[in-house]
Amino acid sequence: MEQKISIIGVPMDFGQLHRGVDMGPAAIRYSKLMPRLRSLGLIVEDRGDIKVPVRDAVEMDDGIQNYTKEIAQICEDIYEEGKRAISENRFPLFIGGDHSIAIGTVGGVSHESPIGLLWIDAHGDFNTPETSPSGNIHGMPLSILTGEGEDILVNIGRDGAKVDPENVVLIGIRDLDEKEKQRLNASDITVFTMRDIDEQGISAVLNKALMKFVHLKKIHVSLDMDALDSIEVPGVGTPVAGGLTYREAHLLMEMLSDTGKLASMDLVELNPILDSKNKTASLAVELIVSALGKSIL
Repeated sequence: MEQKISIIGVPMDFGQLHRGVDMGPAAIRYSKLMPRLRSLGLIVEDRGDIKVPVRDAVEMDDGIQNYTKEIAQICEDIYEEGKRAISENRFPLFIGGDHSIAIGTVGGVSHESPIGLLWIDAHGDFNTPETSPSGNIHGMPLSILTGEGEDILVNIGRDGAKVDPENVVLIGIRDLDEKEKQRLNASDITVFTMRDIDEQGISAVLNKALMKFVHLKKIHVSLDMDALDSIEVPGVGTPVAGGLTYREAHLLMEMLSDTGKLASMDLVELNPILDSKNKTASLAVELIVSALGKSIL
């Protein structure tokens, strides 16, 4: 049976201070995402963008930047799109947008059945409003998805946690806040840092990650482009040196494709304003097509 892909854009930058990631979906489409996917023999439908308010037109509470209500509404819509795609036996491919969109993407695709969540990122995104130094919600989505945070965000789509911490694996981590580090160490989440990748190799790390999902039928990958080394991806808002190489990132995607379990994906934190000749957007498309079946031979 031919695989059917639904592209869903989420031009949202409410989760952080940096501007520009709202243009990520346009840059990825410009980099020939749809024809590249169709060249693999996939049936591709572009469902357009989730409706997102103009950020400058949104009034802030008491002059304080807090877009929780806007993020909640957008993520409710994302949730419904993900839920719908899965019910129609389609592969939802979400292109963002900051990482807070994952509150909706992971919730929606896990509505029918549990998933394994592979979170590929330089950061843990496991802060809460109490531990976050910045207060930016794009640093909190994983904690929200595991049931901790503001109720309006935790209960999007359905009440409570959307994923069991034991079914979550982080890869590429190298920049954690101190309290966030303590929270991760106390959780049941599996974390592979860049040191683990350096010592063991990316193939061994991913095989260990996949063993955590052996009892599950579906995997969702949430790929933050800052997981890659900052030399490879100039177009991200929070670059961190010493990340995944070009080939390590591709091998991750190729091996995920080989499992036959990859059922949904989001790609986030691409900032075209900071990019160089569309380098980061082009690499994003390459990684997506690797995840969806492109092989060297």
